[in-house]
Amino acid sequence: MHIWAVGQPGAPPKGTSDSDLLLWIEQAGCLLVTRNRASMPVHLQAHLDAGHHVPGILIISRPLSLGRLLDELHLIWGASLPGEFQDQIVYLPLR
Repeated sequence: MHIWAVGQPGAPPKGTSDSDLLLWIEQAGCLLVTRNRASMPVHLQAHLDAGHHVPGILIISRPLSLGRLLDELHLIWGASLPGEFQDQIVYLPLR
């Protein structure tokens, strides 16, 4: 599992627009984990309508401890199939 954070070397800079983040995850082949449940679904729909795709978006839908979030991500990483989340939004926690 590789984790990139916005603002780190090799990742988009802080302040990158949702539209540009979606283009980056499409190119990089990364799932996006975000708390942005307000505008990300709208931007994803526009991205898909433009003929683009994303590996998937995981939206943290309620407060989670860092430990619980890491458990969720580890479960997804270990149990999911390639392409399982393509062009989808999945809300965390899963259970």
